[in-house]
Amino acid sequence: MNQSETLFAQAKTVIPGGVNSPVRAFNGVGGSPIFFTRGEGAYLFDEDDKKYIDYVASWGSMILGHTNQAVIIAVKTTLENGLGFGAPTQIETKLAEKVCELMPSIELVRMVSSGTEATMSAIRLARGHTGRDKIIKFEGCYHGHSDSLLIKAGSGALTLGVPTSPGVPKDFAKHTLTLEYNNIDQVCEVLSEVGAEVACIIVEPVAGNMNCIPPIDGFLQVLRELCDEYGVILVFDEVMTGFRVALGGAQAFYNVKPDLTTLGKVIGGGLPVGAFGGKREIMQSIAPLGPVYQAGTLSGNPISMSAGLVMLNVLSKDENFYTILNTKVQKLTKGILAKAKENNIGMTANVVGGMFGLFFTDSQSVTNFKETSQCNIELFKKFFHLMLAE
Repeated sequence: MNQSETLFAQAKTVIPGGVNSPVRAFNGVGGSPIFFTRGEGAYLFDEDDKKYIDYVASWGSMILGHTNQAVIIAVKTTLENGLGFGAPTQIETKLAEKVCELMPSIELVRMVSSGTEATMSAIRLARGHTGRDKIIKFEGCYHGHSDSLLIKAGSGALTLGVPTSPGVPKDFAKHTLTLEYNNIDQVCEVLSEVGAEVACIIVEPVAGNMNCIPPIDGFLQVLRELCDEYGVILVFDEVMTGFRVALGGAQAFYNVKPDLTTLGKVIGGGLPVGAFGGKREIMQSIAPLGPVYQAGTLSGNPISMSAGLVMLNVLSKDENFYTILNTKVQKLTKGILAKAKENNIGMTANVVGGMFGLFFTDSQSVTNFKETSQCNIELFKKFFHLMLAE
């Protein structure tokens, strides 16, 4: 038994399942999770001091690599003045200014402490601003674990959905419509029926929860047009894609402006943080300017704000950063696909900026949750563990 296995067994005695986020438990692939002690650049080291190449990069947060000195120095400098005050600080404004500068659609932004809090607040704001209750989301997209979002599709597009977790009241399902990602016709059909009742469409512009699924040509553009037609607020969940696929996020990459955007991960430089922002007229509905309530005791923590500001400053100063990043990702995925082909293994890949996904399938493309579910998960499990063993 290695150190990670020992620590996992110990953790399970005091933490549900031994982890503080279910995806870390390896239930989907089998085996025991790895316990890490430190990171350096592109590498992670576990409790037995085994070295790994980190392709996950803390789910995008470590886009500059681990222990980037500019970020570390900023954190240490801020730390010397205190951990937090529960009151306004100048660094909050500076980071907000930077976000508004870089993200095409954001005119006002509110800092929160997690991606779930950001999406939950954005949906409440959309409902409060429009006076409507229904929301549309897409199968396979993840927007956090708030009750309204833990709903899967019913037997038809307009059939009542079903909660995906105990503890979510069935009554909540009547307000959430779950559609197929990249299915333009279905969105058109549903909005033609209930468009006047829909507060918002929330979507990952690049779906990162079901591996990596880019939007098909025209999908995001049609969502924008339909939202304008029916008075629906378009919310881009850029918690994963923000500052990762491009400096201005997926909305800059695809040249489609949402009404609201949610952010996380990169914006905190590796520390817990989230944010939501968008059009001034909509954001002015949030308290204390408007009637839609949202608050957070530790929102805008100065240490997280400092790390995030330095991260965004470094990214914005290097005009070649994202070109180089995408070139590296393309080289990596093309090399893996070539090896798979040499060994008669069916595989395809999706790449957007710094995001990529590998699929064990004979299909030439994977564009939605159903197609992802039809890929060879057993081969993926084998690949996963062989990569960890390298």
